[in-house]
Amino acid sequence: MVEAGRDFVGVGVGALVFDSAGRVFLARRGPAVTNEAGTWEFPGGAVEYGERLADAVCREFVEEYGMRITVERVLGVFDHILPAEQQHWVSVTFVAGHGAPDEPVIREPEKCSAIGWFELSALPEPLSQVSRENLTAYLGSEASADPAGQQGLHR
Repeated sequence: MVEAGRDFVGVGVGALVFDSAGRVFLARRGPAVTNEAGTWEFPGGAVEYGERLADAVCREFVEEYGMRITVERVLGVFDHILPAEQQHWVSVTFVAGHGAPDEPVIREPEKCSAIGWFELSALPEPLSQVSRENLTAYLGSEASADPAGQQGLHR
């Protein structure tokens, strides 16, 4: 069987999703994931053939957590290369909001062992490789958007 990320470069999406209080949603990768089990991540998943990137990330959040999110912007495109696991992904990460009344639940417990809302200044560890890169990019984009130098830790 041919497998994205191993037999060819896979395309993934993820999102930093903020609630109305400015907290960000994270999930801990479960035992049945294909890489970085046990790490915390800004969730997402693989893009399906013919699917638009923003649609893919919205679909993943509904499938995995029952959450409806609103994509606000692209944060960046990241190389997600994991030599120890012989995987290579290109990951497009979005910044999104969650204002709907639906509270997230774990719908795929084999892929996700815990979820939660966190302040950016108090994230759980360890973060997945791409989530560390996403966080650095997000904090950098917020700093450059605040010329007075009074960077907030959330949107």
